Amino acid sequence: MNRQLVLDVLPAPGATLENYIAGDNAEALSALQNLLTGRAVYLWGADGCGRTHLLTALCQQEAGLLLTLDASAEHIRTLADTDATPHLPRLLAVDDLHRMDADQQAAVFALYNRWRASAASPQGFALAVAGNQAPMTMPLREDLRTRLGWDLVFRLTPLSDADKRHALETQAAARGLQLSPEVLNWILTHYERDMRRLSALLDALDRYSLATRRAITVPLLRAMLADPNTTVA
Repeated sequence: MNRQLVLDVLPAPGATLENYIAGDNAEALSALQNLLTGRAVYLWGADGCGRTHLLTALCQQEAGLLLTLDASAEHIRTLADTDATPHLPRLLAVDDLHRMDADQQAAVFALYNRWRASAASPQGFALAVAGNQAPMTMPLREDLRTRLGWDLVFRLTPLSDADKRHALETQAAARGLQLSPEVLNWILTHYERDMRRLSALLDALDRYSLATRRAITVPLLRAMLADPNTTVA
């Protein structure tokens, strides 16, 4: 098996609510774990705080539908139209609202209207939306900005270094890896602080170790980062 083939063998562990390291975000995690039909939640925070992880995990758990930046305005409008889509999943989630264009945001506005109109009916659904700023400071059309605060709102704060260490240890254990204190210290001291990037680094390191048949050490980590054939997603 050649090296590139080996690097494509093992998938990264999927996002779940159980493997989300909450840190100071325990209240938000609890709200998602207990999100009822007819309720809405808006999550906001800087990149790397876990917005996408939580929405992905929630949709996986509830067999929900996750709308990302790739979702067209037409598709979102269809979901907001009771005649076009009379039956919806129990949960709809919208990620990276701040990156959507004006047409997509207008469609999300219509989706909020359908959510509110159906909240107390058998056709009700839960709605989870995420962006990078608090509702009142989001650079959105005013009517949509107001709707972000109609129900639950939680700010997601970045993990502390201790929480990041715990998160990396947890993710490594899920892949059957043991990271030495030296490796963890090097990563947290010399690499980017964004948890998403740290998780991607761990995934790449696992694959690189398998491909080179070498134990995970600081020299191996440095060699991987210096290798032009290796990309950390």
